[in-house]
Amino acid sequence: MASMYHFELRVFNCNIRVETACIEVHAVLQRYIFPSLPRTPNAVSAPDISIRVIQIGDQLQLLADDVVVASAREAIHLVPDLIRTLDDAVVPRLTMARAVHAGAVLWRKRALLLPGSTHAGKSSLVTELLRRGATYLSDEYAVIDSEGLVHPYPRALLVRNGRPEQVPMLPAECNASVGETPSPIGWILALQYLPGCNWDVTAITQSEALLTLLRNTPHILSESPDIVPIFERAVMGASCYTGCRSEASDAVDHILRLIDS
Repeated sequence: MASMYHFELRVFNCNIRVETACIEVHAVLQRYIFPSLPRTPNAVSAPDISIRVIQIGDQLQLLADDVVVASAREAIHLVPDLIRTLDDAVVPRLTMARAVHAGAVLWRKRALLLPGSTHAGKSSLVTELLRRGATYLSDEYAVIDSEGLVHPYPRALLVRNGRPEQVPMLPAECNASVGETPSPIGWILALQYLPGCNWDVTAITQSEALLTLLRNTPHILSESPDIVPIFERAVMGASCYTGCRSEASDAVDHILRLIDS
């Protein structure tokens, strides 16, 4: 029987076990599965989700709880599906916090949130902000606790860089560090990407920003009645804006001028 390479980690309330018989695949999994989070020293007897990568012929198969999620010839091509699978396991298990679909970085000790749906260009903005000196919190979920503070959700970024498929990238590739502690929100910018448009952003009230967060949460309001007061505390003290933007490099020029003014 082949040797199994494995590791375990805990992401908020979700225990994850990862294993494979291939040491090269194991290295890829270690690199891209919440790389900044510690691995648990002891094996988890009953993980909330079990991830395995097995070899079938010339294909690698990614399994979550023994269900095939994706197949590819190379482990790196499994990573986007792997990251999304882990998101689907972690976010529903949040108990003391709630999530918003938002890119999030730390700038001068305050969180900058960029709420938006999938394909809204959050990752491109986060990547550009990291290149300008921001600290990474997340490119997909801002996790907000009962005090309204944003916690890092440090998954690997999924970027397109002009390509139809997403590829994984680590903050270190932008010479950026990963946040370690919860932070208050300083700014919320709900920006729609329109190719070729001029920067057109206006201030909105915190009540309007609260509605924006509610529109972009994966949680169901009837199942999470605490979500409104959590988000109310989150927007308190934040400067909030909405509008349209063009390419990430130009947009970040405007964002930094706005938040530094």
